[in-house]
Amino acid sequence: MPNRLLPAAIPLASLTIALTFSGGAHADFLEDSKLSLGMRNYYYNSDNRSGGADQKEWAQSFKLDYLSGFTEGVVGFGVDLQGLVGVHLDGGEGHHPMNNSFTPSDGAGAETTWASAGATAKARYSKTEFRYGSTLTPNLPVLIANDGRLQPQTYEGGMFTSKEIDNLTITGGQLEHAKGRASTNSTGLAVSGATEESNKLRLAGGDWKATKDLTLQYYYLNLENFYTQNFLGLVHVLPLTDDSSLKTDLRYFKSDSDGKNGDPGYAFNNNGGYAKNAGKVDNTTWSAMFTYTLGSQSLMLGRQQVSDDGGFVWLSQANVVNGNGANEGEGGISFYSFTDAIVGQFARAGENTNFGQYTYDFANIGISGLKTAVGYLRGQNIRATNGRGPDAHEWETDMRIDYVIQDGMMKGFGTTLRHGTYRSGGTGIANQDQTRLVFNYTYNFL
Repeated sequence: MPNRLLPAAIPLASLTIALTFSGGAHADFLEDSKLSLGMRNYYYNSDNRSGGADQKEWAQSFKLDYLSGFTEGVVGFGVDLQGLVGVHLDGGEGHHPMNNSFTPSDGAGAETTWASAGATAKARYSKTEFRYGSTLTPNLPVLIANDGRLQPQTYEGGMFTSKEIDNLTITGGQLEHAKGRASTNSTGLAVSGATEESNKLRLAGGDWKATKDLTLQYYYLNLENFYTQNFLGLVHVLPLTDDSSLKTDLRYFKSDSDGKNGDPGYAFNNNGGYAKNAGKVDNTTWSAMFTYTLGSQSLMLGRQQVSDDGGFVWLSQANVVNGNGANEGEGGISFYSFTDAIVGQFARAGENTNFGQYTYDFANIGISGLKTAVGYLRGQNIRATNGRGPDAHEWETDMRIDYVIQDGMMKGFGTTLRHGTYRSGGTGIANQDQTRLVFNYTYNFL
């Protein structure tokens, strides 16, 4: 399937460039431009402890980004361009499943190389920016572009961000397609379990910094014929001493059915669990996190509760759920919750999850750039498809080490090692151990 929006975005970008160099208004466009090459080397090992096939992959990605400035004048214009190339280095015989979101498949194994490109035209008026194109990467409570594997997920459509009012950031837009983190094609949008798709996702909301320590959030999302979602958030940081603080992070989601949701082709599978109204989105989820920071250490404890009527819902790409794009690496959607862990998601109907994480920054003992974290999650009272099972539970332990070189020729070169151990009982989800080793480096030309 060809990239649908790219043919439209490229003429827009060409028009923008033409406007840029007319009338001599190109100084800011060029002087504020950025050109960078991001390189990511990724090893992924998923050890299926329930007896199924393992997955072992090793690949290299190159991401070239050109971000222009804006032309001078009351309304400034610009363009963002992106090129992606992936190279599969090794997967190990028999360790590359056809339906995966690490590398695209060719029907017999992994594609050796794949590439894609995208463009986004942009305009700025006062403190408001508009973007339309195929390289959008929203990072909002109701929609997050996933960048957890080899290449970033991108969305196609139009978005705006406005900061006209002091301490208030408003964001909105309409998105039509998405390109997966291991795909060269764009697809429509859906929910888990659906076989139809939607090309109309609308969202809007804002962050209000009520005080220097308190931020309040509200966001709304509507995926036509699938679901609506309202989000309320509160983030507060309470300074305790010069080097200690207590952070409170409260989140509330209310998700409901929209349009044809529940009809054949538009049904939601409730993450494989219980649903009061079969096939329909019907969920309330809240979470509360408290993080105590003392110098280089922090301890976070929290709890999440998913309502009994149905599982938490988040966006999926249509071709993943209907099988048409299973071999094209289109999976991998993130959602705004700490329980979206390395392996598990802890978001099934009735599930209440307790979690915690300890983080340490080694800079205070003279090793700048080195950080480590260990986390634990345990979900209980999960409602299975036939009701609440006595042993329906799951737990996961996650560990992470990050190191970024701080100076010298390789300044900015980063290494990340992540490991997750997931076990469940009565949920039907396979036990897994996952290990990920990632090397990142970005070279800035401009």
